[in-house]
Amino acid sequence: MPLEIIRQDITKIKCDAIVNPTDARFSGSGGTDAAIHAAAGKKLERECARLGECPVGEARLTKAYALPCRYIIHTVGPKWSGDGEESEKLLRSCYESSLKIASEKKFKDVAFPLISSGTFGCPKETALKIAFETISAFLLESEMLIYIVVFDNKSFAVSKKLIDNVSEFIDENYVDEYHDFFRSTRYLPMDFEESVDSQPFAGASFNTPPENAQYTNAMEAVPLAAAADSPKKKKKKKEAGAESLEERLRVIDESFSEMLFRKIDELGMTDPECYKAANIDRKHFSKIRDSKYKPSKNTVIALGIALRLPLKEFSELLMKAGFALSHSSKFDVIIEYFIINGYKDIFEINEVLYSFDQPILGGGKQ
Repeated sequence: MPLEIIRQDITKIKCDAIVNPTDARFSGSGGTDAAIHAAAGKKLERECARLGECPVGEARLTKAYALPCRYIIHTVGPKWSGDGEESEKLLRSCYESSLKIASEKKFKDVAFPLISSGTFGCPKETALKIAFETISAFLLESEMLIYIVVFDNKSFAVSKKLIDNVSEFIDENYVDEYHDFFRSTRYLPMDFEESVDSQPFAGASFNTPPENAQYTNAMEAVPLAAAADSPKKKKKKKEAGAESLEERLRVIDESFSEMLFRKIDELGMTDPECYKAANIDRKHFSKIRDSKYKPSKNTVIALGIALRLPLKEFSELLMKAGFALSHSSKFDVIIEYFIINGYKDIFEINEVLYSFDQPILGGGKQ
């Protein structure tokens, strides 16, 4: 099952287990640790006292008591020091040890904070990178829904260079729909926007058409006489159109699911490799084989990224499901940037989407 980013107070999440970043004595003395102890109640403090000490990088399990989750996985994160390599190794171990407990207990869903990114001083960009890498590696071999819990998108310290590149691409390609509607010459005469600000409607040039011309559409200056067909031509067109429709219906192109599974086979991927790379779960993926199933645009995009399709084939896959990328959507422009630039890590893409307040790809609910 997939990895989701959620904006929530971890003490309010209903799941099998939440992860508590603590110190070696489970003291509940600060930050997330203090909040979890306060919400769970005194019984948690007494159970923690019986656990003794826990080495850095390891994890221990307790009941959750008054919390809405069932269990708490306590892990001791490293305090960040000059030895970044050793600190990173210990931080990875925190996630691995916690996930090992969750796997042994057959938990279906677990919520993680960004371990060591608070008072322990780990840079948020590093904390997030390690969380994504460790959790995604675990999910390649396991079925579990895992949440990374943050308070806001500022917790996501994405590479400044990447954000700048995406921002520049958005600036160059994003078309505001409101602006597009009211300023396009499709809806207004050519000179209208130049005159409307200084003297609305009065004196605006409306590109005066030839005298006595008639129009098929008020928006298009196309003389009716030039566009009209004779009755014979209309009859022939109707007959040709009927034949063409019958022929087209006899030769239906491959469907979205047919193209998807053809691409999986051509790339030598297995189904699990594909749906895990797309950050969607097995149950959801199995529905795609049903010809009546209509995937969401989010799902199609996630699968296109998992297949590492170039933009042309990616757009074709979207079209098979009845979708397209539009420059009037900031979400679509961001996706296009990543496809053009060959990004294949859906978790990195989700990190950027989250930073721009856009919906993320994959997840448990499709």
